[in-house]
Amino acid sequence: MRSRGQANAVKRPARIALALLAVILIVLPPSVSRLAAGGGLSMPWLLSPEAPDTLVQVGFSWLIFWAYALAIVLVLAPFLFRLTFGSPSGYRARRTRAFPWWGWAGVGLLLAAWVLAWGGFPTAPSIRSHSFTGLWLGYIVVVNALTRRRAGCCLLTDAPWRLLLLFPASAAFWWMFEYLNQFIGNWHYQHVSELAPAAAIVVSSLPFSTVLPAVVSTRDLLATFPGLSRGLDCWWRPPQLPRRPAAVLALILAMAALGLMAVYPDWLYSFVWLGPLIVITALQTLAGERSLLTPLARGDWAVLWLAALAGLACGFFWELWNWQSLARWSYSVPYVDRFHLFAMPLLGYAGYLPFGLTCIAATRLLTGMEVTPFAVRPRPVAPVLAPHRLQMPKRASRRSEAARTASR
Repeated sequence: MRSRGQANAVKRPARIALALLAVILIVLPPSVSRLAAGGGLSMPWLLSPEAPDTLVQVGFSWLIFWAYALAIVLVLAPFLFRLTFGSPSGYRARRTRAFPWWGWAGVGLLLAAWVLAWGGFPTAPSIRSHSFTGLWLGYIVVVNALTRRRAGCCLLTDAPWRLLLLFPASAAFWWMFEYLNQFIGNWHYQHVSELAPAAAIVVSSLPFSTVLPAVVSTRDLLATFPGLSRGLDCWWRPPQLPRRPAAVLALILAMAALGLMAVYPDWLYSFVWLGPLIVITALQTLAGERSLLTPLARGDWAVLWLAALAGLACGFFWELWNWQSLARWSYSVPYVDRFHLFAMPLLGYAGYLPFGLTCIAATRLLTGMEVTPFAVRPRPVAPVLAPHRLQMPKRASRRSEAARTASR
């Protein structure tokens, strides 16, 4: 019999192949569409900051603004209603502990990097422009310390190798989005050092490497607050559709949308966040892997909600710390670029909801980590018995009563 480690070792090559296939199916459609339309491809902006932006941005539209706002409200309303009136969550922390000493070290690192990022120290611009990595390393340590305080365990102390594996996976993950951004031009970097491509890849990969660890750690912390998933872990069970045909159809539609995104970026730029999520989830379904949709079979929507909420929470801190930093990004979002919170248009924060889902889906794809939160125990699922099985105890009791009567 193979050990658990041997079984995981056998699955690892297949997981790597699945991840490479996902990247190809995500980046190939817009690339082919751009070339077919007579355009060219370029390196991500960070690798060639002198390259001019060839995308023409459109203005603001009240009609499209309110259409997006209405769509967001319609998606979130059932979840908010369930959170308000649902039964208490079955997600429970294992045990509580004191705030660890290393958590205070993380607080110190976060505060020092924050002051450095916003110009509180008289430092050279070359040092200040690279403070974002320190900010998010401190954040990851603090969030894990809070999770350990509330749940008694966290990735940093109980599964450190899993957490460390997320850093290189995260760098590759975000470079994919930098490549996709050339087709929509939604974000642009300012005051970034002009380096040779090889040096730019290394320097930029450092902050990119903190994306997945930050979102996964935040998801685990949010899961320790039962009120944030109230009623969502035992909710509606979607009808069971044929898995493979549905996954193939979703994959085809997602690839088509990514391809059209390169041709009509002003209308389909949202698929830079939705397309990769659908492609990854469809491939996981076709490969028989667990995905974000797996818990829905038992009515557990908290997995989706907590992942989306973690993306939004991290998005708030990304925008906050970017706001006054020297090396920062700005946005050009068609039709809804108004009412900013920091540099991000207000409706743009909705993009962090599917991005949180994509982070958890990619974490499963790249590392094999479960999609359910690490630091909590989910609600135990009661077995569903067939009607004829429910009657068996009654027959047994009647037979035993007859036997006792005969003995008398």
